[in-house]
Amino acid sequence: MPRKLNYLNLSWPLDLAELFPESRPLLVEIGFGNGDYLVNLAQTRQDANVIGLEISSQAMDRAEHKIGKLGLRNARAIHTRAETALAHLLAPESVAEFHINFPDPWFKKKHSRRRLIKRETVDLLASRMAAGGRLLLATDVLAYAELAHETFRDSAGLTNALATPWARDLPGRFRSKYEAKAYREGRRAYFFLYKRNATPVAHPAIIKELEMPQLFLYSPLDAATLVARFEATRSRHGDIHIALLRAYADPRRDAAVFEAVIEEPTIDQHTMISLSPREGPGEYIVKMTGLGHARPTYGMHRAVAAVGEWVAAQGEGARVLERKVRG
Repeated sequence: MPRKLNYLNLSWPLDLAELFPESRPLLVEIGFGNGDYLVNLAQTRQDANVIGLEISSQAMDRAEHKIGKLGLRNARAIHTRAETALAHLLAPESVAEFHINFPDPWFKKKHSRRRLIKRETVDLLASRMAAGGRLLLATDVLAYAELAHETFRDSAGLTNALATPWARDLPGRFRSKYEAKAYREGRRAYFFLYKRNATPVAHPAIIKELEMPQLFLYSPLDAATLVARFEATRSRHGDIHIALLRAYADPRRDAAVFEAVIEEPTIDQHTMISLSPREGPGEYIVKMTGLGHARPTYGMHRAVAAVGEWVAAQGEGARVLERKVRG
């Protein structure tokens, strides 16, 4: 069974030669649910390689089981948000087709960050599409269809391949379990088909990893005392949100780790940041750990800085000695 794939254990950008035995056009399904549409796509498009993106662990397990059972060598599932894949994994002009089936509309304002069909994401989708590439969307929510129509219509890089804003049926389309249930219940879907036109669009480069963040400091307090003083904190740095949740001491080594959640526009990470002694008395180094396959993004740099700055504010004479962090 191939190793399980997620946005943290893959190269940025994707090395497709590591995932597939042959170089073929790339098809990407965003949010594959129980995996039936993804599997059918791989079975009926043997001339292409197929990647499915999904945030549900249960959906991942189901899809991986079906892919493995059928021995499909041209299909892989990746545990990731679509925005993360578009920003960190999928290179500009690399995708022949995007398939998006019945995305959650996320209409509430507080949830708008999670909505897939919005201006910035559609622009990024267009930038990742190869010349002549296709974008297919299905939804059974009229308000979402109207929102998608307005967003696609205003995208310079996309052209509607239909004579109408959307179709109510696409002949020959494979119906997933969810779609078949909707039809039985009398809910007809709205289908979109757009093509990548020749209009130039911005092609944001893949966001790659930064150098490893480190902060060196002096503190008169030992790690156990620092942990005893610790209280959970949350901070915002532009569009980056950092939560330091808990701290754990290792008195034998005079060391500690701090549990951190880092939310950036394109990626979320949950990891530990370590505080370890150096050679000089009272000297420590703060750095990220590999727990959770953490990656050195700008947000990770800010989280390491947040831990180090907090430690440097504890105890008389505590101070930062050297910063190797961004921002």
